[in-house]
Amino acid sequence: MLKTETINKEDSTQVQQITDDVIDPNELIQALLQKKILIVAVTLLFTFFAALYAINSPNIYKSEALLAPADSDKSAGGLGALAGQLGGLASMAGISIGDDGDESVKMAIEVLKSREFISEFIQKHNILPELMAVDSWNMIDNTLTYNEDDYLALEDKWIRDVDLPFKAKPSMQEAYKQFNKIMSVALAKDTGMVTVSIEHVSPYIAQKWVRLLVEDINAEMKSRDVLEAKRSTEFLNKQISETTVAGIRVILFKLIEEQAKTILFAEVRDEYIFKTIDKAIVPEEKFKPKRVLICILGSVLGLALSVMFVLMQYFSRNK
Repeated sequence: MLKTETINKEDSTQVQQITDDVIDPNELIQALLQKKILIVAVTLLFTFFAALYAINSPNIYKSEALLAPADSDKSAGGLGALAGQLGGLASMAGISIGDDGDESVKMAIEVLKSREFISEFIQKHNILPELMAVDSWNMIDNTLTYNEDDYLALEDKWIRDVDLPFKAKPSMQEAYKQFNKIMSVALAKDTGMVTVSIEHVSPYIAQKWVRLLVEDINAEMKSRDVLEAKRSTEFLNKQISETTVAGIRVILFKLIEEQAKTILFAEVRDEYIFKTIDKAIVPEEKFKPKRVLICILGSVLGLALSVMFVLMQYFSRNK
């Protein structure tokens, strides 16, 4: 009899503990309702700051161009037929036998995104102020306003107050990082098409920079291939002068002919590596910020944090 009473007491204690651990939804709702003023106030505060941020954020415009790989007929047939005959010598001359067009496009994309190319692009077109110091764009007269704490446009003078090792005038490393944030280069694996885009407060500058990027990467890849072809030709001519084997001389002359075709192909074609399918235009509508979305996210964040704070208080009191 005594054992039975002891067991019943233990069961009652366990049941009481389980009951205490069960969360009552009604109590949670009551706790939230008691703090409804705090929840509403925090939500409105976050909404206000989100709206303030959205209103003060300048419009960003995005211009993009759709590109297709240019026909690689400059390397068709001739070199491929010589691969088995003189592949080793061709490699020594720096000649790519059986060149893959896809690899050329991938190389061009990596060059386009490289630090050296972008730094030269910024310096060549003198766009450092438009990249690093623009504050806003005036739609009415198509003029830019610069941050006067960083750059004096009338004097073309940088006056940034920065700590060492940075200087008043932004370095190319800083400019490269900033340019990388606003430039996008995407390769569609299914179609092979390449999209180059720029985001800027001025739609005219965005369109201009995309156009210049396409022109410059075509010129850069053309220059590289022409230089490589000329060096290869010099090497092959030297090999011809040093060999008396008729068969090898014939193959060397064919390799020189292919290099001449590469140079000719480059000279007559401006769109060397990329053909423009859809040119960059001046966008009429902003790309970002999404002001309504920012306000909604601010409200949701404020609501979530305030509810979480009230619940934490509730659980800490009922431990």
